[in-house]
Amino acid sequence: MPPPSLPLHPPSYRHGALPDVLPSIVASLGFAPGHRRPSLILPPARRSVVVLLDGLGERLLRRRAGHAPFLRSLLDSNPALACGFPSTTATSMASFGTGLPPGAHGLLGYQSIIPGTGVVFDHLSWEHGPDPRAWQPESTVFERSVAAGLPVARIGLPRFDGSGLTVAALRGGRFFGANSLAAGVDAALRFVDRHQQALAYLYWGDIDKAGHETGCDSLPWTRALEEADTHLGRLAERLPADASLHVTADHGMVDVPFDQRIDLATDRELDAGIVAIGGEPRAPHLYCAPGAAADVAAAWSARFGERALVVEREAAIAAGWFGMTAERNRPRIGDVVVAFDAGLAVEDSRRSKPVLLTLLGMHGSMTPDEVEVPLLTLPPRAA
Repeated sequence: MPPPSLPLHPPSYRHGALPDVLPSIVASLGFAPGHRRPSLILPPARRSVVVLLDGLGERLLRRRAGHAPFLRSLLDSNPALACGFPSTTATSMASFGTGLPPGAHGLLGYQSIIPGTGVVFDHLSWEHGPDPRAWQPESTVFERSVAAGLPVARIGLPRFDGSGLTVAALRGGRFFGANSLAAGVDAALRFVDRHQQALAYLYWGDIDKAGHETGCDSLPWTRALEEADTHLGRLAERLPADASLHVTADHGMVDVPFDQRIDLATDRELDAGIVAIGGEPRAPHLYCAPGAAADVAAAWSARFGERALVVEREAAIAAGWFGMTAERNRPRIGDVVVAFDAGLAVEDSRRSKPVLLTLLGMHGSMTPDEVEVPLLTLPPRAA
């Protein structure tokens, strides 16, 4: 069945999308990034730091820009980007790290089925997951950059070093652990100071954490933004004159009221024909019993009407939801894929980790608040 016409639109991966960021930064440093020709023209530099603030959607930042004077000063340096679908950390980190759309790298949501096994695992913990290099065999931008002679540092919480998601999406270069954003900024500065040419990547997740726990309109979210702004302002002041700074994000966020969520465990009509569920509560992959996909799609379409896009796998691929999709990755996509309008989510308390059922802020779907992410650029002070 073809996708219905709704105010939800699959993101374009052709120009101005998150997979373009790292290749374009590497090109601005004078190196060939491989895989795809960069579509973003960024100021040339000898050294560069790229910071990814988890959960800092473009529209969220603009609404709270008064609390972030440094980031606000860069807001019009580049147009907003589309992070891709689903708009979630695991998918976006792989898009960022490989320079490829989700269908090509294969990390297609928070949770995914391992084809032929019936096992569903999540890409963040990677518990019971496959070999990450086999699951995502494409080379990363970091690997290609190091091979070309560009020193690369990756900076984040120590527990990320060697994790399944890090190996699958962000392998390459040296990893430096940092338990605070201040320490991460210091590590990035030390690295670029030691090299005449270099790329340092810094990840920080407190904005996303605050949004999940207390909502993206909450005081803790605002405080996390203010803290990030302060530390990144210090980073900008101390960068070498020939270094650029780029700040981006993996997705935005929306708050979903708890009374607007449906639990498959208590909804026999929606649960009928489904043997496993992956993806996100706002963008579920429905893995169906043999021959049940059409009936599942019809039941979900009838229930949600114009508040959701509900399509079968081949229609989602044809409509470009995941960009160019490799043959090996097609079975990972649900037999039916759903994208909800704002304010809706479907969970399954039988299968979900209990803590996930308590989160107020969510992401994963195609609304602009979730999909649009910033690319903020501070050019070098001197060539």
